[in-house]
Amino acid sequence: MTTPNKSTAFMGPFIDEGIRVIDMDSHWTEPPDLWTSRAPAKYRDRVPKFVPGDNGAAHWAVDGVPFYFLEANAVVNANGDKIPGILSLPFEEVDRGAYEPKARLKVLDRLGISQQIIYPNVAGFGSTNFMKVQDSELRRLCAATWNDAALEVQAEGEDRLFPQAVVPFWDVEYAVEELKRVRGLGITGITMCSEPEAFGLPYLDEEHWDTFWATCQDLQVAVNFHIGGGTDAFTRTPWKSMARKHPQRRLAVGSIGLFIDNFRVIINLIYSGLLERFPTLKFVSVESGIGWIPFVLEAADYQFEETCPDDREGLTLKPSEYFRRQIFASFWFEDFGPRNVIPLVGEDNVMFETDYPHPTCLYPGAQEHIIDVLSDLEPRVRRKVLQDTAAKLYGLPPAPAIRA
Repeated sequence: MTTPNKSTAFMGPFIDEGIRVIDMDSHWTEPPDLWTSRAPAKYRDRVPKFVPGDNGAAHWAVDGVPFYFLEANAVVNANGDKIPGILSLPFEEVDRGAYEPKARLKVLDRLGISQQIIYPNVAGFGSTNFMKVQDSELRRLCAATWNDAALEVQAEGEDRLFPQAVVPFWDVEYAVEELKRVRGLGITGITMCSEPEAFGLPYLDEEHWDTFWATCQDLQVAVNFHIGGGTDAFTRTPWKSMARKHPQRRLAVGSIGLFIDNFRVIINLIYSGLLERFPTLKFVSVESGIGWIPFVLEAADYQFEETCPDDREGLTLKPSEYFRRQIFASFWFEDFGPRNVIPLVGEDNVMFETDYPHPTCLYPGAQEHIIDVLSDLEPRVRRKVLQDTAAKLYGLPPAPAIRA
């Protein structure tokens, strides 16, 4: 795989087919002043702030308490080089495209990407890190401020950058209020906690959430379940693994374990009856890959017939039919998945991502990988996977041309 020339923009893969590639999973490295520069004066010393430190001691603190320990969660440096084998570079060494909108647009041009969906870091992938804040008003402010910053990034992104809103799920009435606010201001989707029961809240299929789900459905908001968006799964998986004595192996085990966590999320969504009750609500399994989904759907249909012959109230479709109607997934590094399983997963249910600028991101060879693994597909299917499905799901404006 060749490395893109950093001074030359790609026109994008399959450009002769009129495809403008949409990257449906990337991340925003929160600048150190994201919260402090926007907070009311009385909260300025309490909102999340970055605390520098030497030898790995840098961290984020909220209300004076350390709560997030990855300095930038980015591995692409200021020279545009990806540094393997680590979780994060220091802020001062990170590519500006990780945290500045105009610089991010230049990264997209280099990668042949037209538009990009973006997720948080410090907030937690399901805004779960804010559960470490004890003051309810401060917790609300933390979430609303991230959303305000996300809207600013979108406004500066020239119809190319679309951060997803975080959900203050711990207060369902306020969550509905905040959802309406950010949707009205143009946000295209939300990232939701997949495991609220871990925080003493009802399961997602319970009546407690019905007003929230109804609002999502009415507003046609894409609901994203990003891996690691429940309990602190990444900490749980690698640090208790047999690779615990090997930091890089531990990172690998943890990353793989997070993919499989979304296996459980999908099955619970389907079997709970939630999709039956909200038939036009769309859910996305983010950063979990696609190669394992055919097995899950086959197993779900088999178990539905074998173990649920008399327990089907609220389930009028087969599990795989619910999936194809309402659930979406994405791939990045995979070879087998995009070459072989898209017809089994559903050609209308698969999207592409890069995960920039995280440790396993498809950088800098995104264009080469797309061409390699999708060239044998019909142009109609390629267009869906790379552009049309994401554009429709997130309600994106027409994709602008990549700048040479």
